[in-house]
Amino acid sequence: MFRYALPLALPVSLAVLLSACGHEETAQTTVRPAMVVQPEPAAQAMDSYPGEVRARYEPDLAFRIGGKVSRRLVDEGQRVKADQPLAELDPQDVRLQLEATRAQVAAAEANLNLVRSERDRYKTLMDRQLVSRSQYDNAENLYRSGLARLKQIKAEFDVASNQAGYAVLRAPQDGVVARRTVEVGQVVAAGQTVFTLATDGEREVLISLPEQGFGRFRIGQPVSVELWSQPDQRFAGQIRELSPAADPRSRTFAARIAFTAGKVPAELGQSARVFIQTAGSVPLSVPLSAVTAENGAAYVWRVDANNTLKKTPVRLGAFGEKSVPVLEGLGVSDWVVAAGVHVLHEGQQVRPVDRSNRVVNLAAKE
Repeated sequence: MFRYALPLALPVSLAVLLSACGHEETAQTTVRPAMVVQPEPAAQAMDSYPGEVRARYEPDLAFRIGGKVSRRLVDEGQRVKADQPLAELDPQDVRLQLEATRAQVAAAEANLNLVRSERDRYKTLMDRQLVSRSQYDNAENLYRSGLARLKQIKAEFDVASNQAGYAVLRAPQDGVVARRTVEVGQVVAAGQTVFTLATDGEREVLISLPEQGFGRFRIGQPVSVELWSQPDQRFAGQIRELSPAADPRSRTFAARIAFTAGKVPAELGQSARVFIQTAGSVPLSVPLSAVTAENGAAYVWRVDANNTLKKTPVRLGAFGEKSVPVLEGLGVSDWVVAAGVHVLHEGQQVRPVDRSNRVVNLAAKE
């Protein structure tokens, strides 16, 4: 009897074991991560211009008097503090001028004391009617002339004293020496640029715009900026300044781009690329890895607010090197899976992450 029961018991046992294994595999199924991106303006619909990160304020520094440079205290690229000495002129000439003016002040004071005594004496004599009124008036005029002369010489002394201080060029505020055009022994004129200071604070991107189509650019026009050090990230910006005249050598117009995305990790001298939208409507684009096809119809996997995948048909444009324009089927606020799309299926639950493997909360970004 056991001989006939054993063949019947084995299939039943195997079925129970297989059923238990199936339940165990289902229990161990986890939600897989999926790298997601949002559609961006198509590259071919954007004009790009190379640029350089600059400080928003770059004052040219110069001596207020002329002379021979005796000391240069900073180098190009060096960080400086406000009121820090940058260079000095030979102080001998201004020092001699200050001493000469000081001697003139002493002489004017002595002359004033003399004419004051003469005026007082003539006033006493006039009260006794020993001198005429005209003689007293002459003494009074000499006194007033001496007083005015003293005021003039004191003003000249103040100017000479200030010029002695102008022999030292100081930084007006914190920043970095962006350019230096002076050496020790060089004779400079008053107002001649010797340093360019890139002040601390806001950073901008300086670009050159071609004269053809220059009329389509305007102050306040939104742009996007890509730093060479961070090629996968773009920062929002706008045109802050447009040069009214073309450069005489390059025949291009200088433009300054201000960042509008808050604090941007841009350092002085970094290379950047500015993207400006071309005229007309701008299609969106997604990475090539986000697109797949079935029976000749292209589609992408769109992730909804519940982290569920939905197959979304799209109409594509001409394929680019890294991306492809999406003419129909997606919106700017959509999120699509950018990698591993061939192993996904409709209705699958995923865990959205960005390119840095950080979890993306799509519900909070709706």
